[in-house]
Amino acid sequence: MSNDLHHHPEDETKALKARLRRIVGQLNGIERMLEADRDCADVLMQLVSARKALKSLSERVVNIHMNHCIEGAQHPEEGKRRLRELLSVLERYVE
Repeated sequence: MSNDLHHHPEDETKALKARLRRIVGQLNGIERMLEADRDCADVLMQLVSARKALKSLSERVVNIHMNHCIEGAQHPEEGKRRLRELLSVLERYVE
């Protein structure tokens, strides 16, 4: 995978970080539920919610990557390389 450093718009990064903080909060809440020995169905509902939130965040990052990193590549070769990297990641994502 590429270790290229590149910059995304600050508002985009802030929005992604905010979404991630909400997911972390959900996961912390699930941990508290387990510690409190809450009902399994309730825990599972929260896990489903956290999973959906992660999926949504992942989809947003993929969209940003396609629109910013691939389309915005300075050279066609760079764009092709980034597209191949994305396809490799998506193969793992759908497993």
